[in-house]
Amino acid sequence: MARVRLDSRAIERARRHLGGCSDSVIARLSKEIGAVPMGVRRGGSAFAYLSRAILAQQISTAAARSIGQRMTDRWGWPWRPEQVLAASDDEMRALGLSRQKASYLRDLAAHTNNGLPLQRLSRMTDERVIETLTVVKGIGRWTAEMYLMFRLGRGDVLPVDDLGIRSAMRRAYGMRGLPRKERMRRIAEAWRPYRSIACFYLWTSLDAAKKPLPKPHRKAR
Repeated sequence: MARVRLDSRAIERARRHLGGCSDSVIARLSKEIGAVPMGVRRGGSAFAYLSRAILAQQISTAAARSIGQRMTDRWGWPWRPEQVLAASDDEMRALGLSRQKASYLRDLAAHTNNGLPLQRLSRMTDERVIETLTVVKGIGRWTAEMYLMFRLGRGDVLPVDDLGIRSAMRRAYGMRGLPRKERMRRIAEAWRPYRSIACFYLWTSLDAAKKPLPKPHRKAR
């Protein structure tokens, strides 16, 4: 199957497809939420984008933004591999980076300088992109999937490790606990080839957590 890229026409096709799919839960969400402002983030380099993704792991958005701004004040934007590799431990620490985060950024920088094919990722299959990126310390499957969705604009990604998606599915489908990966994949079969957009509907549904969603028409099997 051809890879779906998330331009405005693909997003509109996805909305129509999901609104009429056999999964009544995601069909309802697509109709309630309507158009989705799910854009592809093209600014900066692939290296800088992935550096920001590593930086944001396991810290608050505000903390990541603060550290990122210090890095930009120091190095300009977009950040470059040689800047990271030239920075001392003291400089990294002064920027607010933990020893582990600094080591992850250096590993990404070293791989990039040694030929990590970041400029060719857009021509690879989804799984090949994941395989390529996860050789870097600090980049796991989830980070690679976010890159696929929000940097490359791939339309059929299902990040089963994402807590937001799991929480949204639990709520929307009336589950007692967070769903397991296989159950998520089974439910999401009806969303193909627009699983990325379906996930966006689920993320968006969490924003309305203070307002009870209408009762689902069915529970997921």
